[in-house]
Amino acid sequence: MSRRYAWVVFALSFGLLLSDYMSRQVLNAVFPMLKADWLLSDSQLGSLSGIVALAVGLLTLPLSLLADRWGRVRSLVIAATMWSLATLGCAVAASYDQMFTGRLFVGIGEAAYGSVGIAVVLSVFPHALRATLSGTFIAGGAFGSVLGMSIGGAVAQAYGWRWAFGVMGVFGLVLAGVYAVVVKEKRLAPRQDPAVDGAGTDERDRLSVLLPRLFSSVSVVSAYVGSGLQLFIAGALIAWLPSYFNRYYDMPTARAGATAGLFALVIGIGMIVGGIVSDRISRRAPIRKWAVAISCSVGSLVLLMTAFRLPAGPVQLLVLGLGTVLCAGTAGPGAAMVANLTPAAIAATAFATLTLAQSLLGLAPGPAVTGMLADRLGLLGALRLVPLVAIAATAAFLIGRHSYDRDVRRLTGVAPQTEPQKTEVSS
Repeated sequence: MSRRYAWVVFALSFGLLLSDYMSRQVLNAVFPMLKADWLLSDSQLGSLSGIVALAVGLLTLPLSLLADRWGRVRSLVIAATMWSLATLGCAVAASYDQMFTGRLFVGIGEAAYGSVGIAVVLSVFPHALRATLSGTFIAGGAFGSVLGMSIGGAVAQAYGWRWAFGVMGVFGLVLAGVYAVVVKEKRLAPRQDPAVDGAGTDERDRLSVLLPRLFSSVSVVSAYVGSGLQLFIAGALIAWLPSYFNRYYDMPTARAGATAGLFALVIGIGMIVGGIVSDRISRRAPIRKWAVAISCSVGSLVLLMTAFRLPAGPVQLLVLGLGTVLCAGTAGPGAAMVANLTPAAIAATAFATLTLAQSLLGLAPGPAVTGMLADRLGLLGALRLVPLVAIAATAAFLIGRHSYDRDVRRLTGVAPQTEPQKTEVSS
């Protein structure tokens, strides 16, 4: 494959990820309008956000398995079409129940995109770029959140919240059409895992050999758990910062959405930087990826706990910005660790498992739990408790680091002195 086509595939896959999160996060920009129009509680608002991540978490694994067998490109196009149509459905919702149903179908459409999309991207680039590409691709979620909240807030203030959903839905449909025309399954030429060459041609036999390796070591399970828990913080911040700025800084809808979008952008930058730093310092010692994840988790705990105890003002915003840089910096190294410890032939399924953990442990409960706490403690009181989740994430990363060398030796028979060079099976 030419380098140019590989970057085209990356650009279009990244664009669809932007559409994914624009459709998901536009809701957060219009929280104040929905709360006023339909007299919703913070718990109900949180559920409208959390149901998308919950659907993603529950369905990403089975849908990614189907994508590995049925065709990743075809699956991506169908998924993008579904979440775009569902977003258009949200634009015409007449009640909380109808909006909840529309959001559920947004989640169903988005369920397998993150895992299948990143599998497509990693299949067309060199192995040594995994953490950088993973961090950059996952950061597309934060950038999509920026666009969803900023554009959605501006459109909602000018034309009403229904138009905000409509713009996001139309954008997704157009991009899905372009992807279907340009990206072709046969040009991606997915590699086969030689470890299963002797397993027979029957697909069930092949999967029976590969799938147990999704959970074959303590370190890979720790990567799933730590990454998921850490995204609890990022998910809560992305969902509730527009409302926080609206309530505590007296910002109108458009300005609150734009300001929150800047912090979502900072989260995305942190993901990219975390991946780049991880690749740089772990070229000869892959175990250093764990040190990057641990540092980001601990740093976000300290900075965010401090930020939400400061009075509203420039100092709080500065400390909050530093904390948001680190709160999702674990995404790149976490995804790279999963890729290094699972077979390339089931890459989409491996990333689906990671997405499952990120959704069920982080992105789904983050907004919903924060909303329930806000009904009891106020939004500020809830946000003061959110960073404590980083303690559990740090513990998971520490366990993974402790087990990493032993697990790699058991899986490959060699010590992990450098990044693996083969693309078929990672060590």
